[in-house]
Amino acid sequence: MTRKTYFIADLHLSENRPDISAAFFKFLESNILNQNVDALYILGDFFEVWVGDDYVTELASDVAKHLKAVSHAGTPVYFIHGNRDFIMREQYANLAGMTLLSEQAVIDLYGTPTVILHGDEMCTQDTEYQKFRKKSRGWWWPKLMLAMPLWYRKKIARNAREKSKLSQADKPIEILDVVDETVLETFKKHDVSNMIHGHTHRPNVHTYPLNNKTLTRTVLGDWYTQGSYLVVTPQSQKLISTPFA
Repeated sequence: MTRKTYFIADLHLSENRPDISAAFFKFLESNILNQNVDALYILGDFFEVWVGDDYVTELASDVAKHLKAVSHAGTPVYFIHGNRDFIMREQYANLAGMTLLSEQAVIDLYGTPTVILHGDEMCTQDTEYQKFRKKSRGWWWPKLMLAMPLWYRKKIARNAREKSKLSQADKPIEILDVVDETVLETFKKHDVSNMIHGHTHRPNVHTYPLNNKTLTRTVLGDWYTQGSYLVVTPQSQKLISTPFA
């Protein structure tokens, strides 16, 4: 059987969208469990919101059980934080059988060094968001938030989501996309020619000619209306969208 590695991002799992979680469980059963899969990478915004590992909802518990089954079956599951779930810690990762990676990780993808990330740090034209990102990824902000009572964290998360929706509605779409200059800096930083990320919800494959070689950036899709994933084999890679049943 052909070896495969899968990449997903931006599922935004929530109790309000049982169709997404159902599609995700079907994806695991159809493509990962009992298949010849080398790894499953989840590149952020897996959940719509995450207020701390001490608040595991029925949905989060169900998701953890499904992912644990994947890891128990022999497929490693790796997770990179997104802008919605960056406060997730080892407690839930262990419950789900996942390994947490740094926000930018380089993997050997069948002989091709590849940098994987959520991608929000490359949207540098959105200066308002980048200021918040810098603060929230520091050492003190997450520690402070996790020290707050659960009810207060829920309130903060709810207010932040409403503020984000209003803010994004007023911004040109270009502001919310990655900046090519930052993309190229990321390629250079890690000395790779292949990149995979999510965040922008614009599934596509972009190429950049540079110094007689081609850099490839693959963007994963969201799961709002379909299951979207990237499957990579030693011979090829393919972006796939599967409509919800």
